[in-house]
Amino acid sequence: MRETDFITVIGGGLAGTEAAWQIAQRGVRVKLYEMRPHKMTPAHTTGHLAELVCSNSLGADQVDKAPGLLKREMRMLGSLMMACAERAVVPAGGALAVDRERFALEVTRRIESHPLIEVIREEATRIPEGVSVIASGPLTSDALAAEIARLSGSEYLYFWDAIAPIVTLDSIDFNTAFRASRYGKEMRIERAESDGQTCNPDAQFSEGDYINCPMTRDEYYAFVEALVTAETATLRDFELRDERFFEGCLPIEVLARRGKDALAFGPMRPVGIRDPRTGKRPFAVVQLRQDNVAGTLYNIVGFQTNLKFSEQDRVLRMIPGLQNAEFVRYGQMHRNTFINSPVLLDATLRLKQEHLTKQTFSILNSRFSIFFAGQIVGVEGYVGNAATGLLAGINAVRALRGAPLVTLPPTTMLGALCHYIAHADPKHFQPMKANFGILPPLAQPPRDKRLRGAAYAERAQRDLQAAIESQGILSDILLPIEG
Repeated sequence: MRETDFITVIGGGLAGTEAAWQIAQRGVRVKLYEMRPHKMTPAHTTGHLAELVCSNSLGADQVDKAPGLLKREMRMLGSLMMACAERAVVPAGGALAVDRERFALEVTRRIESHPLIEVIREEATRIPEGVSVIASGPLTSDALAAEIARLSGSEYLYFWDAIAPIVTLDSIDFNTAFRASRYGKEMRIERAESDGQTCNPDAQFSEGDYINCPMTRDEYYAFVEALVTAETATLRDFELRDERFFEGCLPIEVLARRGKDALAFGPMRPVGIRDPRTGKRPFAVVQLRQDNVAGTLYNIVGFQTNLKFSEQDRVLRMIPGLQNAEFVRYGQMHRNTFINSPVLLDATLRLKQEHLTKQTFSILNSRFSIFFAGQIVGVEGYVGNAATGLLAGINAVRALRGAPLVTLPPTTMLGALCHYIAHADPKHFQPMKANFGILPPLAQPPRDKRLRGAAYAERAQRDLQAAIESQGILSDILLPIEG
């Protein structure tokens, strides 16, 4: 490797600093761009690296919980964020919480004192030459966002999250809910015959694409009343700039306030649905659509919402069939810059070479390797952001050296997150947090559901250790982990 070789990292948040640390620990120089404090975002208040702008909690730390498993994997991989968090920990029961100022100062100290990391306090406005990691976060500056759009194609860059809640399949009550697509086989045959047309009764129709939760008239109006009176989260000023977004993708509670029947003629319209228990069309219906390849997660279609999480937990359980639902993600509506990762990235977090050739031939060439990490790739949560930065940093070094890139097993939590963002349905892609629902099913799951988290964790740690050894993931670290 030449003395002039270095890797550029854009963004001094959790993902960017983790990526920079992993790169430098492997003996490669890093140029880390962070525009703060010279140019602030609407959410940040300091110029510290890795500033936590929302909660000071990094989530559950028990290994049998999904966020805890992800933390365990990061510790196994030599994470800077985990080392700094342990220096700034505050009591929080089973969660890992930190003194946010002490945490940010510890990350800043280690990064700025690293002999191979140069922190450049200015705005990055273009994609740099050579190998780079883009971890600019959900509040990417307008100039850099325009450059990313030019690189990836503007149709693949989004500036708002309209996230529908997601529940686990095995928590849905199928004594009430049922599988069916609108206008199932029998109804299509009836419609064709009534129109004087012929319809092949053996034709292959897509049955069961959706899970349907039917509502009676009384259940529907009780649900609407709960929606319009529920407490909503307060949006910050910078999240209210584009009113066209809210008009084009209204929160369900806003739509409900426009009239008591608005939802019944909108996302809850029952047209084309027949309840197999009654043989009749329900008064209203809530549909759930498969959200992951394994078919273990389902999102509630059209239910983007700004209700507080506690209110979602209460109100959405009024939906017949979801009274015992396990929510792996609540609905959200907020400003968030993210790319359509299933189109653009592979599971190593590198921009797909074939996409780079098609979209950016005039900008770059095949010698360039661009990795994305953090919230911009479509992961949620502090730890998920940092974890993708860790993997992007490892792979950026390998790309620079011409070595095979690391792909983590999908049975690990980090591997499953990267697999999800690389293989989700591009048409309905939305950010995802760590949860057991994205892992492949266990070969022999424990009968007691309370023991499944431990079984997932045992398999994940075993498979990650095997990957570390077989792919030499830690063998190229040249400097001590402690900075």
